[in-house]
Amino acid sequence: MNTPQRAPARTLYTPEILGAATALAGFAWDDSLPLKGDARSRRCGSTLSLGLAADAEGRISAVGLRAHACAIGQAAAYAFASAAKGRSKDEIAAARAALAEWLAGTGPVPDWPGIALVEPALGYPARHDAIMLAWDAALAALA
Repeated sequence: MNTPQRAPARTLYTPEILGAATALAGFAWDDSLPLKGDARSRRCGSTLSLGLAADAEGRISAVGLRAHACAIGQAAAYAFASAAKGRSKDEIAAARAALAEWLAGTGPVPDWPGIALVEPALGYPARHDAIMLAWDAALAALA
């Protein structure tokens, strides 16, 4: 698989990425959510706290976030939150693995609605950890 080319900086923060980062406000932090997880990027220092509720089958039924991340990390968190309901821990883990392969240039775009939104960041390895934050925090919450 070809390694993605680094995109010019002006194309990293596309209107779609900035819009998704802003839309993340629709998944506000909720202290009443019983399952909580945190993730931090060692590369850039971005952090994300995630609260979840799960149904009797262990599928996500509610999501709330608190993100201190760049627009790329926030857009990825929005993609996560928008499609997380109804998903199990195993589905989150499989999506996280596929995301890691995609970011490493060894796999296709993951089968996660909206994740292609952050494709402009493929050429920016320093942003890859921020993209993974929501999946990492979800797995911590579901552990």
